[in-house]
Amino acid sequence: MNISANTQAVLLLTAPLIVGRAAHSSELLTPGEYNRLARVLRDNGTGPEDLLGPEAAELLGKYQGVVEGERLKRLLDRGFLLSQAVERWQARGIWVVSRADRDYPGRLNQRLKEAAPAVLYGCGQAGILETGGLAIVGSRDADSPLLEYAESVGGLAARSHRTVVSGGARGIDQAAMHGALVNDGCAVGVLANDLERLALGRELRDYLMDDRLALVSPYDPAAGFDVGHAMQRNKLIYALADAALVVSSDYEKGGTWAGAIEQLEKLHLVPVYVHNSGDSQKGLKALLRRGALPWPEPSTPEAFANIFGQPVQAEAASGQTQLPLLVSERPAGTYRSASHLASPGPTPATGPAAPAVTPADRVFAGVKEIILAIRPPITVDDVVATVKVTKGQATLWLQRLVEEGVLTKKPRPVRYIPSPEQQERLFRAPD
Repeated sequence: MNISANTQAVLLLTAPLIVGRAAHSSELLTPGEYNRLARVLRDNGTGPEDLLGPEAAELLGKYQGVVEGERLKRLLDRGFLLSQAVERWQARGIWVVSRADRDYPGRLNQRLKEAAPAVLYGCGQAGILETGGLAIVGSRDADSPLLEYAESVGGLAARSHRTVVSGGARGIDQAAMHGALVNDGCAVGVLANDLERLALGRELRDYLMDDRLALVSPYDPAAGFDVGHAMQRNKLIYALADAALVVSSDYEKGGTWAGAIEQLEKLHLVPVYVHNSGDSQKGLKALLRRGALPWPEPSTPEAFANIFGQPVQAEAASGQTQLPLLVSERPAGTYRSASHLASPGPTPATGPAAPAVTPADRVFAGVKEIILAIRPPITVDDVVATVKVTKGQATLWLQRLVEEGVLTKKPRPVRYIPSPEQQERLFRAPD
């Protein structure tokens, strides 16, 4: 794990650098203090890393009015403690980025701006954080029918090529994530505590190694549960998603209620839906009155896609169209085999009109040809190296080719080979 100089400086200024369960320093910069310092650094053409360079003493004196210089110096002098923490994180496969890094999740930077955490810790495939998807949240103590329901929605999200984003807590969060993962989908868990413990746990190890799961937290990987942390991390769940579903919620109390209200009345990042449980929970009824939408209960990938609408095509800095993060995000009615994506011929005089070929379909048709040109067995890393995309995106493409019967997935190590049908098509003699 390579930690940039910028992130090292931000960690020294803001992070407790817990080794074990030690108490953290009361001198750490608060989010507000760090934001003020970051603005001043930026306005003067410098960055956090300059506080560790040869001109550090001059800068500390220069910014005395923003944060007391001696306090900054004491924080920046914690280099040995930082080295111990980094060594511990490396041994556990934990990475860390700061807002000063280019690798910091763009969705958090763009949507939350200075409200985004200064530091983000994680484990697993970071590229999944940029794929959007459905946030599924709810109570920790939900009953079995609601847990089964959350798991079924997670499974439908996976079959619809949508990432599930949740809080990783017991109850609804874990059920939804489990539903996505066991159906070969991707998931993001935004944790309020115990990142280190979960990163080492057996139950999630295979999903992390398959690059289908990312666990992230704005809090030290060794930090235990804190109610305030659980409340504060809610905005990250919504910011990483394209839409949200509240499966269950207490009325006017608890983290699920607080997070949904913050979205509905303050942040407005994504549409918030609520599940009609049949029992008409008081909390869900109240969220509907506050502006939430009734969940349309989709049962097919086509209906599920309608919830998200048309995919947005981003423009690259060079002026060329970028590959969408999820080329499988496409309007309803376009879920069909890639073999149907050739340029259409003349329109027949009679019969129903053929479904329109979307830009995403055309991109995937080209991607399919590139992937199938790779000498099998094909791995996720092969696709990443060939197409220059994230592992999360490569995994989703390969999963789609499996679903279309083009590839067959082989486990441990995960690899993909042409299906028997595809091999027959490849080697069939021309008529």
